[in-house]
Amino acid sequence: MRIIGIDPGYAIVGFGVIEYEKSNFSVIGYGAVTTPAGIDFERRLEIIYSDISQILDNYKPQSLAIEKLYFQNNQKTAIDVAEARGVTILAAAQRHIPIYEYTPLQVKQSVTGYGQAVKKQVQEMTKRILKLPQIPKPDDTADALAIAVCHAHTNSSILSSYKK
Repeated sequence: MRIIGIDPGYAIVGFGVIEYEKSNFSVIGYGAVTTPAGIDFERRLEIIYSDISQILDNYKPQSLAIEKLYFQNNQKTAIDVAEARGVTILAAAQRHIPIYEYTPLQVKQSVTGYGQAVKKQVQEMTKRILKLPQIPKPDDTADALAIAVCHAHTNSSILSSYKK
């Protein structure tokens, strides 16, 4: 199964593409879509949509796993991230790619076995699980790979057949 993990944002959108077959992981590719600060927000959304569309067309994932948003103090930032997340989901939906959402807690639990793990622990375990020589940079890319690993673990679980 080919999975693309997405860590949504509007300045940086991390992505990681993995293959998961019979409990074995292969990293296909990873990186980040970046948008320059200071340009119109609508233009940033256009760049994200265009670049994610091209990534989806190039890698042809069978599913997209994306982080669910959780709201912190800054509502303006949360709304902007939600809009960027929306154009990413739209690009996948237009290609009929199934979309799965995971909370940060679910990702931490799946990758490290501990829902309160810190970012560095998640990144280190992701590196080990995927047999990478180093933690990918920027952090958004490592996070996207962790989200893809979470989906592989969740989707392959016998419990996944009992999801609503």
